[in-house]
Amino acid sequence: MRVRLVAAALLAAAVVVGAGGCGGGTATGADWNAGQPAAAGPAAEQEPAAEQAAAPVPATLKFSGTTLDGKAFDAAGLAGRPTVLWFWAPWCATCFGQAASVSDMQAEFGGKVNLLGVAGLGDANEMKEFVTDGQVGNVTHLNDQTGAVWKKFKIVEQSTYVFLDRDGKVLSTGWMDSLDFEGKVAELAG
Repeated sequence: MRVRLVAAALLAAAVVVGAGGCGGGTATGADWNAGQPAAAGPAAEQEPAAEQAAAPVPATLKFSGTTLDGKAFDAAGLAGRPTVLWFWAPWCATCFGQAASVSDMQAEFGGKVNLLGVAGLGDANEMKEFVTDGQVGNVTHLNDQTGAVWKKFKIVEQSTYVFLDRDGKVLSTGWMDSLDFEGKVAELAG
């Protein structure tokens, strides 16, 4: 089943890329608030892993939100390890085509590299369906309907990866194919 989903997604992505990619869904300030409810309540702090407890929290990881399963999330818990943020939209064929690689990298390197999906430009049900259909439920995903995290990292289109080193320094931002993505995650895992 997964092979058929990935094959269909790759075919769709090829058609979309040939027609200009998913960039047609770029985000503007107005897009984020159109019909979207504001996030409610303060986010509770996550328990950081023992090796991360003493890590200072860089400015890049000073954000919080709610996961797609409704749990409070504080990015401070990611401090001290390399981190990859994957900004995606539920209707984006390119994003769907990348889901298998993101899931595989979580399975292989999740103990050394933080992977965090940041979903935007859709509603919660569409986001949950994307995670289920894309079989990427082994990765934590934020419901960023308000676009707060997208704005923090100046993301204007999906699919975009942001790679951070263990000190929170942005190493790169942008789209990359699955092969390049997998190589970069393996490099971060060192």
